[in-house]
Amino acid sequence: MEVTINGEVQQLPADLSLDQLLARRGLENRRLAVELNMQVIPRSQFVAVYLQSGDRLEIVHAIGGG
Repeated sequence: MEVTINGEVQQLPADLSLDQLLARRGLENRRLAVELNMQVIPRSQFVAVYLQSGDRLEIVHAIGGG
């Protein structure tokens, strides 16, 4: 399936959950925010949300500092 991630079109396998996508990208334990089709997805829902062809994702890393 074709999904846009941070403005870049990517080919991904079908039946992929948001949680699985983040694990494939090495982001499963990072502090981040995910927006799917203009809706912020709570971390507690990552395992239950499955991607579909045409979805648009924005993945933003939280960076602390001082």
